[in-house]
Formats: sequence, structure tokens, C-alpha cells
Amino acid sequence: MQVFGELLVELGLHAVAEPFRKQPSVWVAVLGYVLLGGIVGALSLWLMPQHLTRDGWPRLANLVVTPVIAGFAMTLIGLWRARRGDPVLRIDRFAYGYLFALTVAVVRYNFAS
Repeated sequence: MQVFGELLVELGLHAVAEPFRKQPSVWVAVLGYVLLGGIVGALSLWLMPQHLTRDGWPRLANLVVTPVIAGFAMTLIGLWRARRGDPVLRIDRFAYGYLFALTVAVVRYNFAS
């Protein structure tokens, strides 16, 4: 049981660190961004436990639209960084920014009061 637990912790630590490496595995980086999004979502609940929108379609629209906007914003940041000659991180691409923001939004959608 302890070996199984240690393997899970090891995999989790590598998954969280993977997005910050130069050439990480795509799937491990995805898992890392999902874990980071979950952590940020949980921290946001601690700071602001209530929903930001009222019940019904505004809350669902926020769940769908906000990650798309965040993904586009991260794409613009990536383009800006590339023009400056700075290294472009994985999160500076639409898919990774969207995934991170979607995970945060899903945590808030499900657990905010």
C-alpha cells in the first residue's frame, strides 16, 4: 500500500513539475496543468467561496465562455512573448491556457456555494 502511495505521489510531483521543463511530455504536461488548475480553483474557493454569477444560464455561460477567453488571452501573451524574443511557454498556447482555465472553472462551478 505504501509503495502504491509513493508511486502516486511521485507521479503527481512529476506531473506538476512537467509544464515547467523545456521539453516535457505532452500528456504529462496536460496532467500538470489540470492539477495546477484544480489547485488554483480550490484556492479561489478559499478566497471567494460564493459563485460570481447567479444561478442558471449565466453560471453555465461563465463555465463555457471564460476558459475560451482565457485561452485566447494566453495566445496573445504567447505572441507578444515571441515578438520580444522571450521563450514561449506551453501555457502561452490556446489549448493549455484553455485547459488550465477550464479546470479552475469546473472546480468553482461544482464547489462554490
